[in-house]
Amino acid sequence: MTFNEARKILGLGPDEDPRPHLGEFQIVREKIARMVREAPNENLALRYQDGLLEFDRALAACREYLEALGLSMGPVEEPVKDMETTPPVEEPPVETAAPAKSFTWVAWLLVFLTGAAGGGWLYLKNEWENERRLNERITYLGREGNIYVENRRWQEATRSFKEIEKLSPGSALVHEGRAKIAAGIKEEESQFIAYWTGQAIAELDAGRLDDAEAAAQRVLEKHPDEREAAALLRRVAAAREDLTRQKARAAARRLLDERQWQQAIKSAHSILDADPSDTDAAEILKSATAALEKEKNDQARAVELFNMAEARDHGQFDQQALDWLREAAVLAPGDGRIAALLEKMASYTRTLRVPGDFATPAEALAAARDRDRIVLTGQTWKGPLLVNAAVDLEGAGPGQTIVTCPPEDGSPIVIGPDARGARISGITFRHETFLADGRERFAAAMVRGGGATFVDCHFLEASGHGLVVIESGEAIANRCRFSSNGWNGASAIGAGSRLEARDCESLDNFGHGIESWDGASVTLVNNRCEGNTRNGIHADNRQAAAEIDGNQLVSNREYGLVLTSAGAGNAVRNTARGNLLGGYVIRHAAAAVVVNGNHARDNQGPGLILEKGLNASDYAGNELGNNTPRDSLSNVDFSGADGADGQ
Repeated sequence: MTFNEARKILGLGPDEDPRPHLGEFQIVREKIARMVREAPNENLALRYQDGLLEFDRALAACREYLEALGLSMGPVEEPVKDMETTPPVEEPPVETAAPAKSFTWVAWLLVFLTGAAGGGWLYLKNEWENERRLNERITYLGREGNIYVENRRWQEATRSFKEIEKLSPGSALVHEGRAKIAAGIKEEESQFIAYWTGQAIAELDAGRLDDAEAAAQRVLEKHPDEREAAALLRRVAAAREDLTRQKARAAARRLLDERQWQQAIKSAHSILDADPSDTDAAEILKSATAALEKEKNDQARAVELFNMAEARDHGQFDQQALDWLREAAVLAPGDGRIAALLEKMASYTRTLRVPGDFATPAEALAAARDRDRIVLTGQTWKGPLLVNAAVDLEGAGPGQTIVTCPPEDGSPIVIGPDARGARISGITFRHETFLADGRERFAAAMVRGGGATFVDCHFLEASGHGLVVIESGEAIANRCRFSSNGWNGASAIGAGSRLEARDCESLDNFGHGIESWDGASVTLVNNRCEGNTRNGIHADNRQAAAEIDGNQLVSNREYGLVLTSAGAGNAVRNTARGNLLGGYVIRHAAAAVVVNGNHARDNQGPGLILEKGLNASDYAGNELGNNTPRDSLSNVDFSGADGADGQ
């Protein structure tokens, strides 16, 4: 650097002696050094440092020039006059009024010095102000970005930290802010995935498949690679397929219950074509096929009975022919020829019509004799009715002809001891209101010591049992329904009492579907006991026999079948499915009953439970599968366990 360049940097005039200003130079240098030390950021500090170096080089150039002239950089009071080897330096006069000049010089010097760092003292002040504003803006943006992060407004937060990066490249705030955004987004994604997958699982467990699918799809729309959501979609698809199969099975079973055997077989085949391992469909197919074969045999037998009865039709009452026709009508209920001949031969007896011959059923029954036929129109009739003769009481059909009374008045119909051989058909028996308390809770129908056959009758919403047989009475129920009664659907109680039920339904009763105890006997064939609060069937017959064949015991709140005691009999070809506590319970006192060829599947307890003392090998002929937690349980001690004996 030349001396003239140094003069310009130091703010000296062309002929001005630098020595009087050395103190001022030192002050200025200290100010510049302090500016370097106190710079608000590294970039500005570097700029100030460059200015300081330039200032030092100017001082060094000035020193070298003076030393070359043999002059010292120390303070000079007067100009040097004795210089032999070099021309004298012409020094300007030094004025005593130096403050104003010194201030001007220092101001210009600072302007020049800071020019290297940005353009003068005013520029420096502006730089400081701008730096202050910059720092304030950065601080504000940092706070703003953090607030956006806390409120999960990731786009706004990103903009805030992006602006900080433009204002201050490499700022730690940017790194920290972006780390918070990334962590927040990751956490939010995890929460989003956890929430919607949890929602999908809950909807799936509740059977709301469309909602479960929608919840899983929400996850996959944002995160296509999310495995759990994809697995849930597969589960939804599988559940939907299973639901479709369940609906198909339910439809096939309805066809089976409605005795539409051909359609039931077709539906079962359709299910098995899609899933050959479907055991329920296989069971429906087996039942429908057997029922179709039985129907063919029944129809053949009905034709045989019809021909025999027709041959005995001589225009007068014939009890044998009438019994044959009634049996034929049960075997082939849709055969018009049988129904017509039955109507004809029944008319040979005295027919009492209500209304018409009598105003009420009670009046007609009071006047009836054995073999009389009483025909009720389709309306609701007032009970209780007492049947104490072997009459044929005919209604227009269940749901059309209804006999009812208040629950405290007794049973809507009672079969008395002298009514052995009575026949009741096509009538619904029910209480006017449901009374579920009190010691005396009457049944919808009671057989007291007499004998009656009920055909196509319904026993509904009674305070007590739907049908009860007591005092050595006998009852046969064909194609009847026992539903929503306060105790059992149908019951037989006491030694000598007997209940035979065929092709009946016992549904949603507050006790057992069908029960016998205290020495009564039962013959139960092809009935359906479903949704009862206790067991589907409970038999505690003491030494009386129990014949239990081909019944469907489904979704009862305790067991499908409980054999507590019986002196003889068979429990064969029954199906227990979906019962809450298990399939079959066999107590030691029922060891004389042959239990074989039964099925137990999908029960929430063991399929077969044997009391201590029973030999498990004697029950190996039963088919068990998919029962929880096991298919069979042996050597069980039932002492003190009331639930297992149905009481």
